[in-house]
Amino acid sequence: MRKIGLLSDTHSLWDEKFAQYFASCDEIWHAGDIGSEEVLNNLEELKPVRAVRGNTDGYNICLRCPTTLRFKVEDVDVLLTHIGGYPGNYDPRIRAELAANPPRLFVCGHSHILKVIYDKKLGLLAVNPGAAGLSGFHTVRTLLRFVIDGAEIKDMEVIEMDK
Repeated sequence: MRKIGLLSDTHSLWDEKFAQYFASCDEIWHAGDIGSEEVLNNLEELKPVRAVRGNTDGYNICLRCPTTLRFKVEDVDVLLTHIGGYPGNYDPRIRAELAANPPRLFVCGHSHILKVIYDKKLGLLAVNPGAAGLSGFHTVRTLLRFVIDGAEIKDMEVIEMDK
């Protein structure tokens, strides 16, 4: 069993509450637009991190983080990217890969809109944690925590923080 902390779109904002909310997690995933190496370094001091770069990330983040990560946690195949869309409206850059070899869990950021949607057609759970930073139109900053236990994705928690 692995407890996952998930965030996206920090846009260089480090909030000490991230440490508090992710203290019980086994690992942290960041779905892009990290914004600064300081944020990435601080997350890595807390827990093991899996992170992808976003469309606003600079050179140093791009050197450290790929555009897409595909990995397995327990028995769950995961695809993590920044710009991905959601069921019925996947981004063209990822649509073919999803159709050809759908993961069990698809995670993306970019929209600043928290979404957790089951895609019946592809048999995957699509998750966007919303935005944890200050930049953007969102009015509430959000994080997610959840558990992967064998083939199960469960105990999804939404954490809301004031902007």
